[in-house]
Amino acid sequence: MAIVTTSTKSCAVNPLKMSQPIGAALAFMGIDRCIPLLHGSQGCASFGVVLFVRHFRETIPIQTTAVTEVDAVLGGEENIEQALLTLHGKARPALIGLCTTGLTETKGEDIPAAVREFRRKHPELDPLAIVPVSTPDFVGAFQDGWGNAVTRIVEELAEGQSEATSGQVNVLAGAYLTPADVEEIREIITALHLRPIILPDLSGSLDGHVPGDFRPTTLGGTDLDQIRAMGSSEITLVLGEGMRAAAAVLERKTGVPFVVFDRLTGLEPNDRFLDLISKISGRAVPDRLRHQRSRLVDAMLDGHFHFGGKKVAIGAEPDLLFALSTWFAEMGSEIAAAVTTTPSPLLEKIPASEVLIGDLEDLENRAAGCDLLVTHSHGRQASERLGVPLFRVGIPIFDRLGAAHRVSVGYRGTTRLIFEVGNLFLAHMREKRPPSFVRRGKGEVEADGILPHPPFLSRQSRGPYKGEVLR
Repeated sequence: MAIVTTSTKSCAVNPLKMSQPIGAALAFMGIDRCIPLLHGSQGCASFGVVLFVRHFRETIPIQTTAVTEVDAVLGGEENIEQALLTLHGKARPALIGLCTTGLTETKGEDIPAAVREFRRKHPELDPLAIVPVSTPDFVGAFQDGWGNAVTRIVEELAEGQSEATSGQVNVLAGAYLTPADVEEIREIITALHLRPIILPDLSGSLDGHVPGDFRPTTLGGTDLDQIRAMGSSEITLVLGEGMRAAAAVLERKTGVPFVVFDRLTGLEPNDRFLDLISKISGRAVPDRLRHQRSRLVDAMLDGHFHFGGKKVAIGAEPDLLFALSTWFAEMGSEIAAAVTTTPSPLLEKIPASEVLIGDLEDLENRAAGCDLLVTHSHGRQASERLGVPLFRVGIPIFDRLGAAHRVSVGYRGTTRLIFEVGNLFLAHMREKRPPSFVRRGKGEVEADGILPHPPFLSRQSRGPYKGEVLR
């Protein structure tokens, strides 16, 4: 069991975490025809837009109430009203997610009361769904904001149903899942002939497709009718501990039971996941998924030589940290350093001696002597200083293409993850030592650092390399 500690530094150096409003805004972007609206200064929204544009390389429809210095003192309720009217008039969204920021939370504005007053003054806009969520950026982190937003969406929009719809299941997707991860999970569930309602569904809005025309709102995702129908599902599959609170609210409101899967990376958790949905559907697991499982087992056999004994340092949000650290440990690696952003019940279960709630400076200090650094793109300077390869995970990844299309869940995603990380180990090993050469006739043939035969070949060797290995 890991000991959880918190950094006591006066300030963060190279911060690891992102704020709650950013996490909530991204969760709202998993809903069709939605606009996240940050109640704060223009800079709060601008930061989020730039960050997501660099990561996803897509249009990001985040808007702001543009609170000024005067509004911060006298109150920004008029800004909320004007912003809602303007967005409805110009963009015609189905939903506006109203997220607070540190500025307005410090002022202590009553956002739900402001929304009620808006409803009283503008009854003609009753069809417009508005979900206010408290996301102060001086506490919590990205994962907390995502979870709070999904919880408020369920509270406001989910409706109870008299009886369950056969074959319909809810999926509450955690903040650590990429759009491609969500798509992979959908394919697994539909392969068992079940109909998933995924909330939030980034695979429809930020998967990188080119729309037929311009839309000032999100380009896809979970629609409001699907959210309202979540109360008629047979079960809720919760992907990530950060989604537990939302699942509990949904169960309390609609009576739909839930099961939490703290990760879907690795062999055993995917076996449990498929076993459950197979029982729900009453169908056997398809041969295609069984074959994917066989490939994963083979990849684990191929890869464990390169993972075994490696020291890994990881900095990530709690759900992602748990998923990756547990998987690395299963592959035979040692978690030498684990740094995260916010408290979580999962932290004590992480296979490390200590988990620190801190920043990337803390991770760098603890990563000396490690074989791999695992965090987002802001860890690249630490990677260069330490001379340790960097495996980029989470948000933001702005110095590589295809961040939204990476898959690390399911049998297929775990297999890809083994090959990606294993190849990093191999490449770094190749850089650390000079290449081996085999003398063949009058020339020398580079053997890429790893020979198909033992490195002690002699002149009497009978293999394909009949010669002397030169070091």
